[in-house]
Amino acid sequence: MSRDNTRISRCLDGLLVIPFAIYVLLIFLLGFTASRIALTVDIVVRRGSYIANTVKMQPATAKWYDRRDSVFIEFCVEDSKDVRVRFDKTKLDFSCGSGTNNIKHQNTVELYGAIDPKESKHRRTDRSVLCCLRKAETGKPWPRLTKDKTRCNCLSVDFNNWKDWEDDSDEDLNSFDKFSEMMNNMGGDDLPDLDCAEEEHDTADSDDEKMPDLE
Repeated sequence: MSRDNTRISRCLDGLLVIPFAIYVLLIFLLGFTASRIALTVDIVVRRGSYIANTVKMQPATAKWYDRRDSVFIEFCVEDSKDVRVRFDKTKLDFSCGSGTNNIKHQNTVELYGAIDPKESKHRRTDRSVLCCLRKAETGKPWPRLTKDKTRCNCLSVDFNNWKDWEDDSDEDLNSFDKFSEMMNNMGGDDLPDLDCAEEEHDTADSDDEKMPDLE
């Protein structure tokens, strides 16, 4: 009789162990599944944020032209905000936001030649941001804006203001001074044309002009 009782007790103990083991296994599986779900959600969120930032971040369209003492770059961004321009000796960094969706624009330009960062300036308008880069070596023409000849789709030559200044008179030697004086005297954001003489635009359309590279 005692042997039967012992066997029954052992059977009951075995039956109690099985549900406990199942319970532990379920807890383990649930915890593992929850951690995997949390990891998957985190990856999806991170990728979504990265894609959103990549879509919103784009280079601003820009055009440029050369002068004897300076190079001018106009970033064509309307209603820009949080404008940041950093002048280095051989590089220009530009960034800003625009529009109701606050689209981020960022441009980094490795320059063809050296500039004077302390003397270089920029001015924002409702239509664009105009940068005046003071050449480190006055009188040296820039055939292109960038250091490399690689074509950049967001950058083009401003043919309306381009001219062959090498044969100009001394009256056109102070384009940087004109820009500086204009910035000091103006109280608003409206930015007039830099060149005061209308004949500059006529000269820019002549067939004997030296056309720059499109980079």
